[in-house]
Amino acid sequence: MGQVAFDTLQASEELETSGISREQARAISLVVRKSHEVADVATKADIAEVNRNIADVRKDMEHRFEKTDAQIADVRKDLSAEISDVRKDMEHRFDKNYAQMLARFEKTDAQISLVRKDMEALTNGLLIKLSRVIVITIGIVSTIATLIIKFS
Repeated sequence: MGQVAFDTLQASEELETSGISREQARAISLVVRKSHEVADVATKADIAEVNRNIADVRKDMEHRFEKTDAQIADVRKDLSAEISDVRKDMEHRFDKNYAQMLARFEKTDAQISLVRKDMEALTNGLLIKLSRVIVITIGIVSTIATLIIKFS
């Protein structure tokens, strides 16, 4: 920041002309000069420069925020597309697995139906054989009973 110019010689001479001794005038002007050197006073130009810097930073930040917002929008768009693709893939896989499962159930049902037919055929065959055995057994028992009655 710029410093305010202070002419110690001129100040000392003015103090002398107003009636202060040369040593006192010189001491006063040196004290004032040192106080001006120590004080870092902002000028209107300094403040204007700071304001310009702040405005530049704001513009840069706005630009960066806009860029970041655009990047976030792109990421959202990409992510949405990927999620959509995953959903389609999952639906396809689900449909495929569902179709395979239905085919297996149909195959299993057909196999169960065949087993039932085989069991029914075996049962019918066994009933016929059992009926023959019963008829033969009844025939044998009646023959034995007839013989017992005849010989008794």
